[in-house]
Amino acid sequence: MDENKYTFENPEFKNTYRHTTSHILAQAVKRLYPEIKLAIGPAIENGFYYDFDAPFAITPDILEKIEAEMRKICKEKLKLERFELPREEAIKFMEEREEPYKVELINDLPEDAVISFYKQGDFTDLCAGPHLDSTGRVKGNAIKLTSCTGAYWRGDSNNKQLQRVYGTCFQKKDELDAYLARIEEAKKRDHRKLGKELGLFAFRDEAPGFPFFLPKGMVLRNTLLDYWHEVHKKWDYLEISTPQIMKRTLWETSGHWDHYKENMYTTVIDDEDFAIKPMNCPGSILVYDLEPHSYKELPLRYGELGRVHRHELSGALHGMFRVRCFTQDDAHILLSKDQITDEVVRIAKLFDEVYSVFGLPYTIELSTMPEDHIGTREDWEKAENALADAITSIGKEYILNPGDGAFYGPKLDFHIEDSLGRTWQCGTIQLDYQLPGRFNLEYIGADSEKHTPVMIHRVVFGSVERFIGVITEHFAGAFPTWLAPVQVKVMPITDRAADYAKSVAAELDKKGFRVETDLRNEKIGYKIREAQLQKIPYMLIVGDKEAEAGTVSVRTRGGVDLGAMSASDFVAKLAEEVETKAK
Repeated sequence: MDENKYTFENPEFKNTYRHTTSHILAQAVKRLYPEIKLAIGPAIENGFYYDFDAPFAITPDILEKIEAEMRKICKEKLKLERFELPREEAIKFMEEREEPYKVELINDLPEDAVISFYKQGDFTDLCAGPHLDSTGRVKGNAIKLTSCTGAYWRGDSNNKQLQRVYGTCFQKKDELDAYLARIEEAKKRDHRKLGKELGLFAFRDEAPGFPFFLPKGMVLRNTLLDYWHEVHKKWDYLEISTPQIMKRTLWETSGHWDHYKENMYTTVIDDEDFAIKPMNCPGSILVYDLEPHSYKELPLRYGELGRVHRHELSGALHGMFRVRCFTQDDAHILLSKDQITDEVVRIAKLFDEVYSVFGLPYTIELSTMPEDHIGTREDWEKAENALADAITSIGKEYILNPGDGAFYGPKLDFHIEDSLGRTWQCGTIQLDYQLPGRFNLEYIGADSEKHTPVMIHRVVFGSVERFIGVITEHFAGAFPTWLAPVQVKVMPITDRAADYAKSVAAELDKKGFRVETDLRNEKIGYKIREAQLQKIPYMLIVGDKEAEAGTVSVRTRGGVDLGAMSASDFVAKLAEEVETKAK
């Protein structure tokens, strides 16, 4: 028997465990507040929830009472028993218990559906299961109800708003404690909070979903983009820039008008329909189509830092993680079919190089043909196999994600893992047999005949804005020195050392480092604490002694005192750290 079968290492067991806990939550609620009506309660990624129709607000005090009752139910070790009822009996069963939401769910089931229930002590719920065999299997001291929010019945804003109680649970209390500690740490690292505190970016009600980059945020952004340029020059990409607004006919040919229109911003110019681009790929296609091409030129790698706009629903907006206007670090590669494997391998190596610089491990996911797609199943299978073969050829593994490809082709998604163990989908490699044909792209092959190229769509950061949000939380705002908006702050102990502090700062500035001075008439301890709060990598403290000796006293933002060193030695240390992009 698999030793992990009954642990959270087994996703099916974890889902069953947490689903059972959601039933324990519902039972606790009904015991304490019989007047509350039940809706639904599934397991989710980090725990579970249950939706309730309550005649009063479920407050934190009430959550504590419910949580205590859940622990009692766990100790009672109630057996979970499954049974089935015919439709009419099932409806009557729930009507007698005055559970209108359950009645509605039963009525909406297909005619041939099996209608099953689970009973645990004095509580019975409509459910397809599966569940654990006893409430005693759930560790009561490893349960935590985390919040209560509003949620429309069945996700429809036309329906009544219910109250959704979220919770989480683990098999051991120390696992719960570790999880809650990570949540608290994540709150401290929230990029929206740090963005404001560090003067990086902001959001305004006048432009919902459209970020404002502040001066220090622009330094961070431009440094990140300088690195992008450096990498792409090294890997032989040709940088282009394409228009932000193009005619409707272009988007009809690309397929976006039919498959993505609800996310596009449109306008009318000279009585013609235009759209603001939600993606960069059609622009790269038009660049390729400007002149004839030979097989000798392929692969042609076009890189573009393209600004795109997408109409996201207001409820989906989330800081820099989900915005309506962002820059995609796109590349579109036109190549022949026999070049696919080598090129995908090449891209994967580029990704590995970039993510290693930020200390971000990753996993790879292969997403296959969705229901809404263009092209034949045969083309899709070829494309899916080509991606899979390329990744396995370099010793990498991938997870299969059926049916989640782009409408024009399958993709490899790179999920990076941050310092808190959270994963973020950033990089992607999408193989496209469709768009080049729809735009009649051609190249002359070695046989002097015309052929249709294949296109690879790929991004490393994904969205520059989102990636900045991710690394802000990953580093908790304490960016590596090469990336930090301010790398050094020079602070005189007394006014007498102010001129020396300014001369040290001027020398650092001349060498190309980002430096500030703090010449305020404040105690040096106060200045140091402020610089640490601003996450500045190095503080140079100078006084009469340093001015006379031509040295600086160096402290790190982590509170380490590196002692006195000559200004030239510090410059050499800083230069090496920036050059190597040390983490």
